[in-house]
Amino acid sequence: MQERKPNWLRAKLPTSPAYREVRNIVDKNDLHTVCQSAQCPNMGECWSRGTATLMILGNICTRACTFCAVQTGKPTELDIAEPPRVADAVARMGLRHCVITSVARDDLKDGGANVWARTIRAIRNRCPETAIEVLTPDFKGDMTHLDTVLDAQPDIFNHNLETIERLQKPIRRTASYQRSLDVLDHAGQQGFTTKSGLMLGIGEKTEEIGKALEDLRIADVNILTLGQYLQPTASHAPVDRWVTPEEFDEWKAFSLGIGFDFVESGPLVRSSYHAEEQSAHLTTQSKQTGVV
Repeated sequence: MQERKPNWLRAKLPTSPAYREVRNIVDKNDLHTVCQSAQCPNMGECWSRGTATLMILGNICTRACTFCAVQTGKPTELDIAEPPRVADAVARMGLRHCVITSVARDDLKDGGANVWARTIRAIRNRCPETAIEVLTPDFKGDMTHLDTVLDAQPDIFNHNLETIERLQKPIRRTASYQRSLDVLDHAGQQGFTTKSGLMLGIGEKTEEIGKALEDLRIADVNILTLGQYLQPTASHAPVDRWVTPEEFDEWKAFSLGIGFDFVESGPLVRSSYHAEEQSAHLTTQSKQTGVV
């Protein structure tokens, strides 16, 4: 593996007043963002555009995935007053499309599903014109908890497969390849627009990437994100290779060819990267085809 990151992985530095305004809103509302907790390389760019991905249910995850920078351990909080503060932050940012995610809360009987549902409804009540995208954990495959979230009617349901089947145990540990596909399929069967993503450069082989993409299409996933894995710390899984922008373009073409409606593919792409544009594209596409 190359020691130095290639030029195409250089992220934009935060410079605009909008960046400072987003930070102030997050801080004043006592909220967490996955941008900060997961060390997202696009934080400067996204916050400078006036948007951030809010992370509910605390800042400590009960799982210890070897790719993720979010702190792991035993959560110390369940903030039942969080949903209205999230809605207030969305309103103050003036978001037309918001993305909400969370840590895994396997310590809770419902995995945090009720807080998820109350958050979605709080945003809908405060910002009825804002599209709501949720990026959830798998709720241990309990579809009743998943349905609690879906009953609140998010606009886009996102759950990341993260990596190919062979690497699930060493990378995700507590998760399951088939469980994630089942969660996505369950949401899709209920008519929701679904979305998922993979990291590349973590040790997968070409044919394994292709199979994972085909499996996501079998689960009828609509939107796909593909990005470069970046090692958060020395104790996390190492980077196997730097995937070139050209290869990301090839996988985008492949993915569109097998039926994905929208594909965001590039070294710095993450789950919520350009999420508003994805939503707008699908809305326009639906209008053109007469599907509403």
